[in-house]
Amino acid sequence: MNAVTKKLEDIQHYLQTQLGDQLTAIKYEFNELSLEVPVEHWLEVAQFLHQDASLACQQLIDLCGVDYLSFGDAEWDVTTASRSGFSRAFHPIEADPLFEFAQPTQPPALNSQRYAVVVHLLSIEHNFRLRMRTWATNNDFPVVPSLVQIWAVANWYEREAFDMFGILFARHPDLRRILTDYGFVGHPFRKDFPLIGQVEMRYDSELKRVVYQPVSLEPRVLVPRVIRQP
Repeated sequence: MNAVTKKLEDIQHYLQTQLGDQLTAIKYEFNELSLEVPVEHWLEVAQFLHQDASLACQQLIDLCGVDYLSFGDAEWDVTTASRSGFSRAFHPIEADPLFEFAQPTQPPALNSQRYAVVVHLLSIEHNFRLRMRTWATNNDFPVVPSLVQIWAVANWYEREAFDMFGILFARHPDLRRILTDYGFVGHPFRKDFPLIGQVEMRYDSELKRVVYQPVSLEPRVLVPRVIRQP
C-alpha cells in the first residue's frame, strides 16, 4: 500500500466517523475518493470539508451539472435512429410562429433522480483531492443549494450549470445565463435538447436589428452506421 492510498483510506474512515448519516455513500475506487451527499446536507457537508483542520478543502476546482436521463442506454445502436443520443437531430422539432416549441418525447429515466451536481475539491495543505455529488430531488424543477457562500469561485460554475442544464442554485447571488444569449430557449446540455437547437438569430437588414427565427438547419442522422456483410 503506497502513501497516497493510505492517506485516502484514512480520510475515508475519518469522514465516515465524522459525517455518519449525513452521507448517502462514500467510495474509494481507482485511487479516487467520492462522496454521495443528500441535497438536504449539501451545505453542511461542504462547510465541514472546508473548515475542518484535518481536511482543509479550501479550493473548489470544478463544479458541473450532469443529466442522467436514459443513463445506461446503449448510445451506439446502429440499427435504428432515435431522438436520443447521437441521433436526436434526426427529426426537427416543429415550432409555431410564437416559438412555443413542442417538447420531444422523453425516454424513461433509468434513474429516478435525473439531475446531479458534482464538485471536485482540493486540499492544498494536506495534498489530496476528493469528489462529492448530490442529486436534485425534483426532476421538473431541479434545485440545489448554492456553494458560493463557502467557495466564492463556485459563482460562475453554478451559473454555467444553470445555463446548460437548467439546475437552479438556491441563494445564488446572481443566477443568470453565462454562455448562451439572452433570448436563448432551453438548456443545451440536457439529454433531450435537440442537437440542431430550437432558434437561430440573424441580422435583418430591413428591420435594422437582430431577429430570432426557427432553426433552418437540415435534419441529419448522427448515428454512426456500420454495414457488415452476412
